[in-house]
Amino acid sequence: MEKQWYVVNTYSGHENKVKEKLEMRAQSMDMKDYIYRVVIPTETVVENKDGVQKEKVKKMFPGYILVEMVMSDEAWYVVRNTPGVTGFIGSSGKGAKPTPLQPYEVDKILNSMGMSRLDVNKELEVGTKVKIIAGPFNGMFGTIDSIDLPNQKINLIVDLFGQETSVEVEMSQIEVAA
Repeated sequence: MEKQWYVVNTYSGHENKVKEKLEMRAQSMDMKDYIYRVVIPTETVVENKDGVQKEKVKKMFPGYILVEMVMSDEAWYVVRNTPGVTGFIGSSGKGAKPTPLQPYEVDKILNSMGMSRLDVNKELEVGTKVKIIAGPFNGMFGTIDSIDLPNQKINLIVDLFGQETSVEVEMSQIEVAA
């Protein structure tokens, strides 16, 4: 099973408490190999108050958090039973597991926050083998040749028609090969 991103519904205004409790539960219940990251999507907005501009961080989706996890029965149970969690989005209930977010959806949210779906420091480095999951090279495997973090681009060496070729793809178009 691979880790994917899921949307978890919380009581509105309790997102920070739920994030903290979920991270503590993942640690104390030895679920760190199943529950990786908990993110509250936020954005910075500029408000005009009495003629003074003030930056304020607002939640993009009040009442929702993103959880990067492996959807095992145990991890599903831990998240669902965290105080303040009301359920997963994309689940019909009745014991059905939720549908994960698509990589492009996660990228859009995380990139707007200056984050990346891939933990660049841990997962991506020159020489890492990756699978292309979108675009014209979808389904192909390659090896990272260089990383352009500011532009969210990666140069890969792929085998095209029996020849090693350099191609440039967006970070959102790859995942670390299993």
